Amino acid sequence: MITVVPSLHVNSEMNQIPIRNIWLLLLYASELFQIRGTAQVDIEDIPDNVPDTIAELLTFAVEERLSQNLHRAYERQSGILDRVRGEIDLLRTESRQLIRQGKVACRYEDLTIDTLRNRYVRGALEVIAHSVTSHQLTHRCLTLARQLQSMGVGDLIPTIREVSADRLGRHDAKDRFMLAVARLAYDLALPTESSGEYLLGDPERDIRWLRKLFERAVYGFYNVVLTPRGWSVSRGKVLHWQVDSSTAGISTILPSMKTDIELSHRNTGRKIVIDTKFTSLLKPAQYRETISSGYLYQIYSYVRSQVDVLPAPNLAEGVLLHPTIDNSINEAALIQGHIFRFTTVDLSGQPSEFRNRLLELVDGSPLFQENRQA
Repeated sequence: MITVVPSLHVNSEMNQIPIRNIWLLLLYASELFQIRGTAQVDIEDIPDNVPDTIAELLTFAVEERLSQNLHRAYERQSGILDRVRGEIDLLRTESRQLIRQGKVACRYEDLTIDTLRNRYVRGALEVIAHSVTSHQLTHRCLTLARQLQSMGVGDLIPTIREVSADRLGRHDAKDRFMLAVARLAYDLALPTESSGEYLLGDPERDIRWLRKLFERAVYGFYNVVLTPRGWSVSRGKVLHWQVDSSTAGISTILPSMKTDIELSHRNTGRKIVIDTKFTSLLKPAQYRETISSGYLYQIYSYVRSQVDVLPAPNLAEGVLLHPTIDNSINEAALIQGHIFRFTTVDLSGQPSEFRNRLLELVDGSPLFQENRQA
């Protein structure tokens, strides 16, 4: 049974996020969404049984690969053989006195089905099998895992770093899809504080994970949805200060500027710099709540640094985007010719509301359409 994430005390507003929306963020941030895009996974309401959906995709991908030739590769092996193969392990051969036994220790390359990616997929099948609600789907996942085992795929699950280092060629499109779904299956195994529940753990441990997940999800959504519309979407781009002159050592002490997400439209020249935070947009002041001055100065600096590098400087816009629970903020101001928007996205709402708010940031509002025309 799907539960909600309790006690996410990042701030007073962020009390709990439905687990469905954590999965929505994972989905938008995943390589699966980048590969298949809206045609496969852009649906109005993500169902509560998201693990079942991912398991369906994973089992489909694995069954499709099994009906063809499952990936094989040359892997480094070592063993004691009756004949020389590859290179001789002299130290092992001599220390065990293998020559007297008519044997030799060798290191060699062997074509095998026990590859990094196949072990990774087998592990994903076993992981997702414990998260699905359908007994039939659980059986299907475990059956495929056992089938891979019987074919010689081992149970030593590689790390994501090892899998990422496994270069996929142009003929590996189906493996790419299968690995993307497998990665998402691992990601769905959220941190837990009690057995049997899909709970997000101690906020002190998990806030950094959530912050990065939120940023990657926003980037992933924009990358898939906006790229066909003529937008260029980048993440982690370094902006340079427009310095006219300086002393010799200024470059060593100036702080760097690195954007979370940057949207650039090729035809219109419009640029939107988005800074995502996993904190409250407003903070208590003496008589009212205000936007954090540090966040405001930061986004202002990002936008103003682009004035001299854009064909139409006034097309540079800044967005502070924060998640919230049941407390919507969507305000904007025109400051020195630049649009600045201060917006929250409700992580307790429907997935369609998440999508609409992100698109609204790009589509703009009638108020600023008028200002542009003026």
